[in-house]
Amino acid sequence: MVELPGVDPKMIANNIEPAFATHPGSILKDEIEYRGITQQKLAQQMGVPYSALNEILNGHRPLTEKTALLFEAVLGIDAEPLLALQTEYNLRSIRKDKTFMDRLSELRKIAAAL
Repeated sequence: MVELPGVDPKMIANNIEPAFATHPGSILKDEIEYRGITQQKLAQQMGVPYSALNEILNGHRPLTEKTALLFEAVLGIDAEPLLALQTEYNLRSIRKDKTFMDRLSELRKIAAAL
């Protein structure tokens, strides 16, 4: 987190949290569309079922380490930033789950009492 004297940290561009998490599939989808590659052709090159690729690109399936490496090999996009996006997406999604967050809160209270 960037800090500047007299400036609210939430008002510094590098500290701003997006309104919603970005699934790496949406970035990959934009990239293959920009390059003019069809999902069918990409799935074939990667050796994965078209349905699995389509679900990743539409944010309905998580990007795994293996698929990230396949994208890296075929598109030349580093796997690590894609996986970091997936992790951020997963964390932000679970933090919206009130039931789970309530459970975490209770566990923190128990841990603090130990």
